[in-house]
Amino acid sequence: MTKFDTINQNRIPNKLINEKSPYLLQHAYNPVNWNPWGEEAFAQAKAEDKPIFLSIGYSTCHWCHVMEKESFENEAVAAILNKYFVAIKVDREERPDIDSIYMTVCQALTGSGGWPLTIFMTPDKQPFYAGTYFPVESKYGMPGIMDVLNSIAEQWNDKREDIVKSSETIVEHIKGMNTRVNREQMGEEEIHNAYNSFKSVFDMNYGGFGSSPKFPSPHNLKFLLRYWKNYKEPKALEIVEKTLEAMHAGGIFDHIGFGFSRYSTDEKWLVPHFEKMLYDNALLSAVYVEAFEATGNVFYKEVAEKIFTYIARDMTSPEGAFYSAEDADSEGEEGKFYLLTLKEVALVLGEQFYKTYCEHYNITGKGNFEGRNIPNLIGMDSSSKNEDLQEKLEKMRQRLFEYRERRIHPYKDDKVLTSWNGLMIAALAYGGRIFDNSSYIQQAEKAMDFILSNMINEKGRLMARYREGEIAHLGYLEDYAFTVHALIELYETTFNVKYLSKALELNEDMLKLFKDEDQGGLFLYGIDGEKLIVRPKDIYDGAVPSGNSVATLNMLRLARLTANSELEKEAYGQFEVFASKVKTIESAHAYFMTALLYSMVPGKDIIISGQEEDEETKAMIKEINSTYLPFATVVLNTGDESLNSINSEIKTHKPLQGKTTAYICENFNCKEPIIDLQKFSQNIS
Repeated sequence: MTKFDTINQNRIPNKLINEKSPYLLQHAYNPVNWNPWGEEAFAQAKAEDKPIFLSIGYSTCHWCHVMEKESFENEAVAAILNKYFVAIKVDREERPDIDSIYMTVCQALTGSGGWPLTIFMTPDKQPFYAGTYFPVESKYGMPGIMDVLNSIAEQWNDKREDIVKSSETIVEHIKGMNTRVNREQMGEEEIHNAYNSFKSVFDMNYGGFGSSPKFPSPHNLKFLLRYWKNYKEPKALEIVEKTLEAMHAGGIFDHIGFGFSRYSTDEKWLVPHFEKMLYDNALLSAVYVEAFEATGNVFYKEVAEKIFTYIARDMTSPEGAFYSAEDADSEGEEGKFYLLTLKEVALVLGEQFYKTYCEHYNITGKGNFEGRNIPNLIGMDSSSKNEDLQEKLEKMRQRLFEYRERRIHPYKDDKVLTSWNGLMIAALAYGGRIFDNSSYIQQAEKAMDFILSNMINEKGRLMARYREGEIAHLGYLEDYAFTVHALIELYETTFNVKYLSKALELNEDMLKLFKDEDQGGLFLYGIDGEKLIVRPKDIYDGAVPSGNSVATLNMLRLARLTANSELEKEAYGQFEVFASKVKTIESAHAYFMTALLYSMVPGKDIIISGQEEDEETKAMIKEINSTYLPFATVVLNTGDESLNSINSEIKTHKPLQGKTTAYICENFNCKEPIIDLQKFSQNIS
């Protein structure tokens, strides 16, 4: 019996009871007559001549829970909704296409957005009113949901023509945003603009950008690391290091169980919004790995390893795939699972140790959050910790972790999303390669095997979501782009040609399904997907990088790995299509700018010719993995015919004198073949 069944065993479920989405199931026993998104609901709205009340959210969204408790479990609200509207619930993580369109509507109408997202629309899916969270009654200058519902029901009856006209205007505006394309060039000026924008909003005191709330935005840091590497700009590295250290010190990092929360509500990174998302932890672990590779500072390695520990322990299914998220709330209270009192710490650790822990992690009788404590290291000098103290603190952490594990855990959203799994697989493959950790590589391979074995339908179509044995929703652009990204990382980690081959295959499918043949760029949903009021094309790199940004960098990497100039042309086409949009604020497109930087830097193309098990081959690969080479590509030529069929130029690069041989080309110039390790090392650094 699930927790939903226990709570709701005396209630009558609505139509969401037959869904697999944890978010929809959370609302299955509301008195609101919820419908899943589908033709049945729209047909009902037309037949009954009612407007549609569309509510979009996700299972670990705190304010979604609040609105459910206040409004959707309220019999009076439900009565109005059921009488005058057809109510539809959508899980934004399963239907990013619907969410993207109606979030754009909300932002256009109100100037802001967020979740829960509330949309009123005609039975033809045309929106006419939008908002986010509404309290039950009007207060604090915010309209209450009861007043809004009654007002819109009245207008639907009395001013129908105005509503329909308004909805048509809104839809035309949204369509116009997606169809206007001015092809332009992009170059170094835009790259420097992005850097200068980050520099101008960098918080010198606490790291990160701006004041509060503060989001980790790891792709901003990824761009800055590469900017530093290429332009030798020390400030770029300083911004990255300060931010990575400050985020780890703050309460946004779980110092007892590891992993990062969604964002910080304050400028110091102290008080998080306690939900933990797979994508944040995937992207953050990758940037900590990259910071270690760039600087050699073992601190970054340790943080990445802690994130990987959290993912393996709490977010991995028995089959090896990764779950989506953990809630901020437990027992109806945000953060309750994570907070500690001084008294609790003293009881768990005992008189002899608790003062050391409390002094170190800022645990006080007064507390730093609503009378309780979020363990943190803000203001602590991490370099002053000696080995003996570190060992003692780790033992204390383990005891506090065991104590905390006995609490009621936050709800875990156990659906498997292809896109987010792609990000986590990429991070583990990369971490395994740089840390020389076979366990991480095995985890990445196992998860990829799950995706390729379970998330592709009988027509060869990548699917978006898996839960309880069911796959659903045709894969979106992010699913393809993030999976290809993971396959490229797996290839450069294992040199197993099957990963490179699959990356090319899925990339080809992606272009067939998502490419706008008229204007260029890639649509969010496929040509075979449900036809919505508009087909969006997104380039904004928000909480996760956009599918278009990731696809662009993927194609540049694949072009160089396989000597395929057509893929390079596709990538350059992306820069032209999105240039005018990106130029409005380059720093909001950090991953896209990373792809642009990659396209402009004459990176090294390295081919190692030799057998994988040979010591000389291993030594050269180790040398590569110990050097920060963000603009390089590496191919291992073992004489495998399947690699030759992918990259015809490989054949000519053979081992010389029976020894492992390295071929290095850069900026249209190839060096003499190298068999000496020391010479090889000098030529790649």
